[in-house]
Amino acid sequence: MVKEGGAGTNKLGIIIFLHFFLYIMISKIIARSARLARPTNALRRGGHGTPSYNEPGGYLFAEKVRVKEDWEDIYYIGMGGGFLAMAVALYYKPDTSVVSWAKKEAEKSLKEKGITLEYTKTA
Repeated sequence: MVKEGGAGTNKLGIIIFLHFFLYIMISKIIARSARLARPTNALRRGGHGTPSYNEPGGYLFAEKVRVKEDWEDIYYIGMGGGFLAMAVALYYKPDTSVVSWAKKEAEKSLKEKGITLEYTKTA
């Protein structure tokens, strides 16, 4: 008695599927490469013409004489004062690191026990 649909049929189905899959993938790759090879921007019809721009004249924002705005002095004084105040505050801020706290605690406990941290030179 012969079984139908054995291992050979399954392998054949996989081979057919892989051939079909590769055929689809290769055809998509060829179609995409052909589409990308065409010059798409050879002629554009946007109706805008060539781009125009102002010729550089050597002045920023075309100002020949710099005129200060009303708010500029207040801004410079406020920002400069703010930076100065922050620098002073950061310079005089208290030391709150864990290392300095642990060092102070260790020195205090050694002092209570009568141990000194100073080393004398021996020779």
